[in-house]
Amino acid sequence: MDRAALFQKFVTFTTALHEVTHELTKDIKPDDITPVQYSILEYIAVSQPVTLSQISDCMHISMPNTSRELKKLTEKNLCEKFDVAEDRRKQLIRLSEAGQTMMDVAFQRIGGRFLERIKHVSAEELEDIERALDVLQTKVFQGE
Repeated sequence: MDRAALFQKFVTFTTALHEVTHELTKDIKPDDITPVQYSILEYIAVSQPVTLSQISDCMHISMPNTSRELKKLTEKNLCEKFDVAEDRRKQLIRLSEAGQTMMDVAFQRIGGRFLERIKHVSAEELEDIERALDVLQTKVFQGE
C-alpha cells in the first residue's frame, strides 16, 4: 500500500475522530469547571496515576498553567496529589472520590451516546470495529 495515501487516510480518520469526540462529549462538562479542566480530568481518569509533566505534555499546556489548573481542581476536591513511596520528590495525581464519581457519570452519558450512534451496526460489523480499534491501539496509538 502507498504509505502517503495511508497517511492521508489517517489524517481524515483523526479529523473525523475529533468531530465524533466533540459530538459525544458536547454538554457533558459540569458548569463549575472549564473545558481545559474537564479535559485534564478526562485524561487523568483514563491514565491515572499521572505526573504533572504527563498532563502538560499530553494536553499541550505549559507546566505553570497545568499546575495552576490542577490546584483549582484540587481545591474543588476533584483530584489529589500523592507522594511516590520509592521517590519522595515525585508526586502523582489521581482523581479524588468526587472526581471519579463525576467522571463515571460523564463516561456513562458518553457511552450512552456512543451506543445510540452504533445501534444499527450488525454483530459482524461490531466485531470488525473492535478488531480495527485493537489494531489502531497496538500499532498506531501506543507507538513503539
